[in-house]
Amino acid sequence: MADRIMRVNAYTTLDLVDAEAEGHGFDEEAYATVNVTSPRTDPDHVEFALELDNTALDTLEAHADRLRLSPAQARELAAALEEEADAVEAADE
Repeated sequence: MADRIMRVNAYTTLDLVDAEAEGHGFDEEAYATVNVTSPRTDPDHVEFALELDNTALDTLEAHADRLRLSPAQARELAAALEEEADAVEAADE
């Protein structure tokens, strides 16, 4: 991923996932990086960041999207992910 905005290293949560950007008049697919962190000092939020590989995009400029979540919101998101993962696994059985 050239011209990367997010820092990617051995601690990055997910460094290569299938992703899609959808907008009015475009739909693009690319690999993406996903990272979940919190500030090292005085943590007051959980950050969920996503960056699509801009070398595979024609419409979007290089950018990273970030969600700033409270602990309760992060737990709600985690629970929803668990629930959907369980549903997908059950459908595969």
